[in-house]
Amino acid sequence: MTKASDVGKLVGHPIIDADGHFVELGPMLDDECLTYLEEAGGRRLRDRYLNSAVAPYDTSTVLADRDSPEVRAEWRGMPSWWGWPTKNVKDRASSHLPKLMYERLDEMGIDFMLVYPSTSLALTDVQDDELAGALANAANRYLAAAFAPYKDRMAVGGIVPMNNPTMAIAAADHAVNVLGLKTLLVGSYARRALGPKPANGPQPFRLDTFGIDSEYDYDPFWAKCVELGIAPLSHGQHQHIRASRSVSNYIYDHIGSFSVAHEALAKSLFLGGVTRRFPDLKFGFLEGGIAWAAALYADLLGHWSKRNANAIGVLDPDRLDVDGLMEYMAQYGDAKVHDRLDDIRKFFKRPAARPAQLDEFAAAKINSPEELRDLFVPNFFFGCEADDPLVGWAFAENVNPLSARLQAIIGSDVSHWDVPDMLEPIEEAYELLEHGRITARDFREFTFLNPIKLHAAMNPSFFDGTVVEKAAREAMKG
Repeated sequence: MTKASDVGKLVGHPIIDADGHFVELGPMLDDECLTYLEEAGGRRLRDRYLNSAVAPYDTSTVLADRDSPEVRAEWRGMPSWWGWPTKNVKDRASSHLPKLMYERLDEMGIDFMLVYPSTSLALTDVQDDELAGALANAANRYLAAAFAPYKDRMAVGGIVPMNNPTMAIAAADHAVNVLGLKTLLVGSYARRALGPKPANGPQPFRLDTFGIDSEYDYDPFWAKCVELGIAPLSHGQHQHIRASRSVSNYIYDHIGSFSVAHEALAKSLFLGGVTRRFPDLKFGFLEGGIAWAAALYADLLGHWSKRNANAIGVLDPDRLDVDGLMEYMAQYGDAKVHDRLDDIRKFFKRPAARPAQLDEFAAAKINSPEELRDLFVPNFFFGCEADDPLVGWAFAENVNPLSARLQAIIGSDVSHWDVPDMLEPIEEAYELLEHGRITARDFREFTFLNPIKLHAAMNPSFFDGTVVEKAAREAMKG
């Protein structure tokens, strides 16, 4: 196996990890949260947090209440338990200590890492708007301070709850203009209550994905992202809230949880016309792989070809030649059909009910398959783990409609349970090239060019002052 530290030399370009992870030190993050909450809202806000069930995610203790009868009564999905590796203590220490992670980047084969939080991700799903915004600012301040000395090789991402666009704008503005962060994870949905809370049991809710059927107009937030030079990134999943979930098996819940969440969000943004209205906005979907994205792209084209504004008319029930249909009924129908010919005629003569909008692609204003491709492919980036055998699908021009090359980006996912050794991800990614699953061109896009395009297309100075500054600027020239 080729050593990770040799891969960059062999391929002749830097390796940019688009999705590494850091595991916050609980006591330090707790201190920051309590301090910031007191600064923002005094004892009132701090105590509201302490008296709530809100907390950063802890995979070591999350199973503490699983014996509660409410778990099965409310069919609570099995959470992620034992999520941080313990066998290799140096890897575990690296996951908590930015200095150690920084020192090991060379042996990991990574020139530059986009690194994101772990336990703080739970804070993007806080329902209390005031608390959610303050906790995001607190977590982001903790992250910015922890990684401040290592900006030449690491950029840490903050979190932005998406309860409403006003809150999201405030959190993003604070993260970028106050704390100096350059990359942000956004909540992949917002929960909206459905009706009053029942006396017993949880509050029914739906998921708002910021495009189709959204409760708010999120265009001001997308505009703020463009203004700030930030590519919003989704790292959410539907593990706990999807219809098919297990109360006893985390693996059942985890498999597909990212892709389900990402597909719902991508469909909503695309059909809601976000990429049409904001052609310069880049959006990343981390850790879900490429299969869902390739399938969604093909499905969108397939649906558009049959149900676009011009094609949908051939399905209009009012256009049915009922007289011609009844001739077939009379000629080929059995005795039971013959006895009911008048009723059958009336059945087919009923006026059609009509939707408010016949063209369900109207917000995207698509006039051709090529236009659909060009509103999907350039705007979306898809995080794939290094050992994902399906990465090649992103670049399969002979498979993807209209010869599309989807923008896959590598995510090492270091610090999490699925990376038993931090030295393996880049080695495993290079094996895709060694085994002929992808080409040298594909590998370059996957590990270098696409991560640059995701961030530098939004912010041309994103990589300034880093070890990959020169290579990034050359890459962006074409």
